[in-house]
Amino acid sequence: MRIGVLTAGGDCPGLNAVIRSVVHRALVGHGDEVIGFEDGFKGLLEGRHRKLDLDAVSGILARGGTILGSSRLERARLREACESSKELARDLGIDVLIPIGGEGTLTASKMLSDAGLPVVGVPKTIDNDISSTDRTFGFDTAVGVATEAIDRLKTTAESHQRVMVVEVMGRHAGWIALESGMAGGAHGICLPERAFDPADLVKMVEERFARGKKFAVICVAEGAHPAEGSMDYAKGAIDQFGHERFAGIGTKLAGELERRLGKEARPVILGHVQRGGTPTAYDRVLATRFGWHAVEAAHRGDFGKMTALKGTDITMVPLADAVTELKRVPENRMNEAESVF
Repeated sequence: MRIGVLTAGGDCPGLNAVIRSVVHRALVGHGDEVIGFEDGFKGLLEGRHRKLDLDAVSGILARGGTILGSSRLERARLREACESSKELARDLGIDVLIPIGGEGTLTASKMLSDAGLPVVGVPKTIDNDISSTDRTFGFDTAVGVATEAIDRLKTTAESHQRVMVVEVMGRHAGWIALESGMAGGAHGICLPERAFDPADLVKMVEERFARGKKFAVICVAEGAHPAEGSMDYAKGAIDQFGHERFAGIGTKLAGELERRLGKEARPVILGHVQRGGTPTAYDRVLATRFGWHAVEAAHRGDFGKMTALKGTDITMVPLADAVTELKRVPENRMNEAESVF
């Protein structure tokens, strides 16, 4: 069997671990040939690929990013790929494609699968917002980075009697903010799933200062938004890939709190630092298991599906189930966070 593999969308700790696992299982376990497409679906369309053997993936288990490169694809070019999917597979001589990516990549994978290309998907996103899987690799690493940042910011906030607003990733799902905020002991958490009122945060900070705790750290997801009419905040435009551009809620909220409190408030935007660097042990293991099971699914002819974690087991679920809706933070998890703080 000749297997094609690509990584698309935003980079994520653990991508290289999946690539390595696919190559090891395919070559050692089945005697397959593996080729890697460069820069995601663009490389697939343009026929840019290279052979992946054991030497090519040696030493990449702990590396962040992706050795194959990544990119986003415009909708028009994706439709072009779907229309010529069978010809692409024939010309490239691949028997199955294993795309590794988030919601956008898995949607594209479903489109290619529906068009007749044999596809086995592998979900990845630091946001942990893919339905049908309990966890995605990269999330554990991102939460660890954000938690360490909150830990560090507490000491400097206390030293200078400041309010720190830490903005973490999470466009439409607030899993990183929820778990890093809880793990780091943030004094407030703002999620996309529930509009916040700055007045509540002001009250919390004032009560802390009144008790002698003259600092506060607030963890806010990039997609969090204030309740209508509670503060001046406008939504961003939609980019060429169909993604909403966010207007910098961390900076806006810090400015609003400083104005209302009369105390210094500083925004800290973690941004892409959450995506980079060495994946945690948990993410390396999960990514390796996903890669192994993707190859096994390919040999069973279990196409049009993706790997998923259910409890402690890896299962295969239809791509359609994975992209129907995002997995967002449920009410009970938000209530748990409220009880802690």
